[in-house]
Amino acid sequence: MAEVVQRVGVKKESGYLYYLGKDGNVWRSKMARAGKGGGNAEKVADAGVSRQSGYLYYIDKNGDVSRSPMARGR
Repeated sequence: MAEVVQRVGVKKESGYLYYLGKDGNVWRSKMARAGKGGGNAEKVADAGVSRQSGYLYYIDKNGDVSRSPMARGR
């Protein structure tokens, strides 16, 4: 089960990939499409999240930072 780590409330735009960066903040990058490159990462919000090993961190549909335990060793 997923748990919300930090409530940020980022409004997602179509065509962008939203993720939690190594610095613990929310970033977005333009998604690559056929013939066009992606990239140009920009910081969207300050979250200040410190990661724990064994968890997958992501931006959920509400725009908050959530985490789920990684499925390993099946």
